[in-house]
Amino acid sequence: MKIALILPAAGSSTRYAESDALLGSSRSKLDEDLGGRPVLQRTVELFNTRAEVDTIIVAGPNDPEKFADFSLRHQDRLSLLGAKLIQGGAIERYETVQRALAHVPESCTHIAVHDAARPGATQGLIDRVFDAASRYAAVVPAIPVADTIKRIDPIPIEDPGGDPLASILGGGSDAPMHRVMDTLVRSGLMQVQTPQVFERELLVRAYGQDDLSSTDDAGLVERLGEPVIVVQGDERNLKITRPGDTEILRVLLGFSKPSQRATNKKF
Repeated sequence: MKIALILPAAGSSTRYAESDALLGSSRSKLDEDLGGRPVLQRTVELFNTRAEVDTIIVAGPNDPEKFADFSLRHQDRLSLLGAKLIQGGAIERYETVQRALAHVPESCTHIAVHDAARPGATQGLIDRVFDAASRYAAVVPAIPVADTIKRIDPIPIEDPGGDPLASILGGGSDAPMHRVMDTLVRSGLMQVQTPQVFERELLVRAYGQDDLSSTDDAGLVERLGEPVIVVQGDERNLKITRPGDTEILRVLLGFSKPSQRATNKKF
């Protein structure tokens, strides 16, 4: 089994940036410090020494100016780790993966897709996924849903006692409120993680469909009617979405808080 790893890193980190702006700053989650190294580097280091991984493709921003800035911050380290940096898609995640597929060497038998903002995947987790991928065409890690899940009406309700201005700006007790529509049965629900690994031909076929709207790559494979196998995930395999997630990961991974000097200034 020879794996090409795709790390989509073209997103604008909108939720992270919005949350961070409330704290008085703005930065990319992939540049956050984890033990003296940026998140993106920590994620690449999960895979670059594994014998099964032949190629690592990091798909950065699509915009030329943003891509140049991204390259300036990360290209040197990525090259040292054996990763190739390309421009990702303009809007949707699937565009980024689709662009990266064009750079997968013909010699690779499998393709893995992993969130660039998931630096906490353990080697045990990766072992489980890769081992299962040697026997099944599509494999994803997942953990059982622990919280109660409710479906809400997406249209906010009007709160006569709220502050109209605060409702427009958002935040605090005046953030939008919604009505619960129903409660999902938790039994059998799983929270899917990455890396997701597929036989090369299967993933290429999945990305050949007309409708590529999906929240993950396995969803496209499911649309083909092909089976997807779930293996045990890991609670530590947290995806950084908001600034608080970075703090949680530092605790989980045993990293101290960074110094005031920016990670990309450390040599």
